[in-house]
Amino acid sequence: MVATMDQTPDLLTETEAEHARERRLVAMHLQAIEDNPLDAEQVEMFEMFERERWSHERRLAHILERAAKARFVSAAE
Repeated sequence: MVATMDQTPDLLTETEAEHARERRLVAMHLQAIEDNPLDAEQVEMFEMFERERWSHERRLAHILERAAKARFVSAAE
């Protein structure tokens, strides 16, 4: 991904964001077939990524941070 005048390095282009959305919809369908659908919170998170055009690297960092926090909370219980 190369930054252009109307794009910061941490944002996807409109086209890249649309491709990411299409991949998410396919992945969600496959998850549902496997009887492991995304919950409403997960869908909202991915929709926010698309709406705000987060880069894939930023998305991954956010998901890993959420997972680490969830592990910490789970271990504390």
